[in-house]
Amino acid sequence: MDKKSETDNLEMRLQALESRLYGERRNKSGKPVKCADSLGKIQAGLTNTANKRERVKILHKKIEDLVKYLDPQFTDHITVPDAMKLEFILAEEDFLLSQATLLEQVNTLQPLLDSTYIRDVPEHATKLQRLSQIHIKEQDQSETQSQEVKKVFEEYNKMMFLLSKQFTQWDETLRQMEEAKGIRPVE
Repeated sequence: MDKKSETDNLEMRLQALESRLYGERRNKSGKPVKCADSLGKIQAGLTNTANKRERVKILHKKIEDLVKYLDPQFTDHITVPDAMKLEFILAEEDFLLSQATLLEQVNTLQPLLDSTYIRDVPEHATKLQRLSQIHIKEQDQSETQSQEVKKVFEEYNKMMFLLSKQFTQWDETLRQMEEAKGIRPVE
């Protein structure tokens, strides 16, 4: 059905084109003028004309030669001798050999590229995506935990500093009291 609708669509477009080109003109038999008929008549006329004229026949035989001569590579073929082409190839010998080596490596590694590991990459990619999200979440949690531990250490250091300062003050007060009473401290 799909091809039939495409054919019908094409036929409708052709009829619209013919009506735009020819309008309501009709041929001698009274049928509407068709583009295909006109093109067929023109082709037949050109073929008859070409077959009757000797010069046109010769030209048709020479078209292949003309196409060959008009090809840009043809001038290179004429102007560059075979010895020069050989020099070009020899100049690129190292590059060509390195490329051949790389191609051989690719051929030897082809089974690895066709392995189940490579084919399963999309499946593993989704698993890796989930693991990455979990990793990011855990990194955020560890960062939060690190900040909390840092705060606790700062509080601990402040407390130890204050306790140390308090003990120093008490020691100084005790020493002054002992000196006032004439008691020698025990060393």
